[in-house]
Amino acid sequence: MDIKVIAFDADDTLWVNEPYFRQTEEQFCTLLASYASQHELERELLKIEIANLGLYGYGIKGFILSMIEAAMKITQNTLSIEAVARIMDLGKQMLNQPIELLDGVEEVLETLKSKYRLVVATKGDLLDQERKLKKSGLNPYFHHIEIMSEKDDANYLKLIKHLDIQPQELLMVGNSLKSDVMPVLNIGGHAVHVPYHITWAHEQIEDSIDNERFKSADSIKDILAYL
Repeated sequence: MDIKVIAFDADDTLWVNEPYFRQTEEQFCTLLASYASQHELERELLKIEIANLGLYGYGIKGFILSMIEAAMKITQNTLSIEAVARIMDLGKQMLNQPIELLDGVEEVLETLKSKYRLVVATKGDLLDQERKLKKSGLNPYFHHIEIMSEKDDANYLKLIKHLDIQPQELLMVGNSLKSDVMPVLNIGGHAVHVPYHITWAHEQIEDSIDNERFKSADSIKDILAYL
């Protein structure tokens, strides 16, 4: 391999993220428990979240708006102002969560920083992702930060053009096969999948991957042996 740039996903690759969404979803279901079962509430919320991605994109703010919309639909527009305020408070709690780095992240970045250009390639709300990166203390390790509206082939091609490299000189590390692995393999890059124990339903795929430019790792520290 002739790797020049290693790109890292942020949420659930560098730091904890999805558990906060799950915890908030549970509180949302508790708030509306008198209207529907937890399964029905989760299903309705997910459907509305996915439908709203084109409007709001990824991230906590879109999630807050989707919770309010789902609650209005489930209550047939009888949702109280107090319930709306509670949902907004849940969202603000998410935005103010401390950043918890995943095990091995700083060790890996410290080891690689002198050998490769390191970048963050993530998606989500610009302000929120910038805030999390600043709070993480990881900024000094990275040559470039790329926050995408969607992680697809076209946006990865824009990234490698900006970095002035060839696709085969990029290695992407992330927890999502759908967002971090498949698009990078499609354009000719390398990818390492580091699974996280919780994955949002929208990011899950069932396809197996057979590609010589793909590796799966149990921990982010395993990529050191791969390189």
